[in-house]
Amino acid sequence: MSALEMGLGLFPTEPPRRIVETVQLAEELGYTHAWIGDSQLIWREAYVNLGAAGLATRHITLAQGVTNPVTRHATVTASALATLSELTGGRVALGIGAGDSSVETFGERPARLSHLRDAVGTIRGLLAGERVDVGTGEARLDWAGPLRIPLFIAGSGPRILGLAGEIADGAIILVGTAPEQVRAAITCIREAAKGVGRDLDADGFKFVLWAPCSISEDGTAARDFVKSHVARVLKRPLPFALNAEDQAVVDEVYRRYEYYQHMVVGAGHSEIVPERIVSKFAIAGTVADCQEQVRALEDTGLHQIAIIPHTPDPAGRRDLVVTFSREVMAAV
Repeated sequence: MSALEMGLGLFPTEPPRRIVETVQLAEELGYTHAWIGDSQLIWREAYVNLGAAGLATRHITLAQGVTNPVTRHATVTASALATLSELTGGRVALGIGAGDSSVETFGERPARLSHLRDAVGTIRGLLAGERVDVGTGEARLDWAGPLRIPLFIAGSGPRILGLAGEIADGAIILVGTAPEQVRAAITCIREAAKGVGRDLDADGFKFVLWAPCSISEDGTAARDFVKSHVARVLKRPLPFALNAEDQAVVDEVYRRYEYYQHMVVGAGHSEIVPERIVSKFAIAGTVADCQEQVRALEDTGLHQIAIIPHTPDPAGRRDLVVTFSREVMAAV
């Protein structure tokens, strides 16, 4: 297979200038994508960061990582994408899911899959220059020419992964990092595609693994830093069964997860996650540990590993971005 691409998932927990600097660094290091998180109450505004990064970079693809059809109406997303594409010369992709912290933080529910399916169709139609029925009337994107922007559906559970296989250009897979777990997700996506008569390989479908990541000389500390993100992964349906011991951890995560501490290093719900689970759900530990984990993923069918760097101080993410590129990916 071809070499795995490197992607970078960034939650805008720092001012935009710092996010832009990190995206610039990622571009210099050869990362192909920067996926910017979209959660309006706990992070800075995603499209402000994407626009600023677009002006400051030349090659890297910029994308939501990820948005949803609840807080962003499909017509708003289509217009924002078209604008960002115009700004960057087409260096744009879309990551979209049902909604997570962006909706849970104010008591809203994630979108039903039928809503997500309709939103994808609306976004595609508007970008293609079509008149689209949005339920309340007919809409069109008057100012934008026909555009084909890659659309990735993000998910953990079998139903949303299946939807990606049916209608998307790619999937952002958040199911952990153990090879057997990744293969289970890819199988789920491929079977759904086959069910609607689709050949994913012929369509150029891309499998992107969303991987919480931390690297330190102290492997135990690195694994501690990703536990809050691992807890979030456990708080969603997965395309494989867990043993009784791990399921007990999941049940406790559901009871105690706090969305205003969503994937924050050291969050209270981190303590629920035992270290034995972390290696199955994150790329974390020493450099050697992370090299071994990435090597194990090379033959799973993935096209990209998108790391989400976790450090106690967000400013430390830049060092981690460098280490992953130069000492992990370069070595494998």
